[in-house]
Amino acid sequence: MAVDELDTRILRLLIEQPRTSVREYARILGIARGTLQARLDRMERDGVITGTGPVLSPAALGHPVLAFVHIEVTQGHLDDVGDALAAVPEIIEAFSITGGGDLLTRVVARDNGHLEDVIQRLIQIPGVVRTRTEMALRERVPHRLLPLVEAVGRASVRRGERVGG
Repeated sequence: MAVDELDTRILRLLIEQPRTSVREYARILGIARGTLQARLDRMERDGVITGTGPVLSPAALGHPVLAFVHIEVTQGHLDDVGDALAAVPEIIEAFSITGGGDLLTRVVARDNGHLEDVIQRLIQIPGVVRTRTEMALRERVPHRLLPLVEAVGRASVRRGERVGG
């Protein structure tokens, strides 16, 4: 799905002002509300926009410890282990990966002892061979997409996909 300059402007507003109404977005962009809604619907349908909920802080929810746990899985058990990981509330993300391990999980915990308990729970999952844990010390670049959105927008203008409204 090609994201053009107008889509980029819409996405920027959604990121910077997430609690603004569609009517206000249309006014700010100088386009018709129907045009904006059609663009939003298309970007949702195409998977560009995947959610609209609040961004939550695990630390503020009492889980300030962040670790990345690499999990090596017995061959043929990746799906089963993935399903079992979904039942562990402290796992906030999990990815199949290449390289040193089969899965990479992002795990939050109340403290180091709680993290150890979570890791022990992971080791007990049938199909898990071993884990390797790396603890995050400080977030250097928070999760963000605006720089990517802006880069995609600049590229679309260079390709001549400029849309005015």
